[in-house]
Amino acid sequence: MPRVAVNENKRMQLRIQPEQKATLMRAAALRNTTLTDFIFQIAMREAHVVIEEAERIRLSERDSLLVLDLLENPPAPNAKLRGAIAAMPKPS
Repeated sequence: MPRVAVNENKRMQLRIQPEQKATLMRAAALRNTTLTDFIFQIAMREAHVVIEEAERIRLSERDSLLVLDLLENPPAPNAKLRGAIAAMPKPS
């Protein structure tokens, strides 16, 4: 059963094979840091990459030009858009 993350809990456990731990410990020693700091730094770097990839939209040059053109020359509102605007609550 998965455990619920608790904000107050500052510990994280992880099960790895002895050879994997030895490799990580050797790499941490070569970087002159603790195993915890070594793993944390790499995990945070990768987490930022994953988040950035998920939050960024990449467009081709053609699509970028299309978006810019639509921003500069928006199409006239159609009936559905006009209906949605009419259904919006009026500001008080």
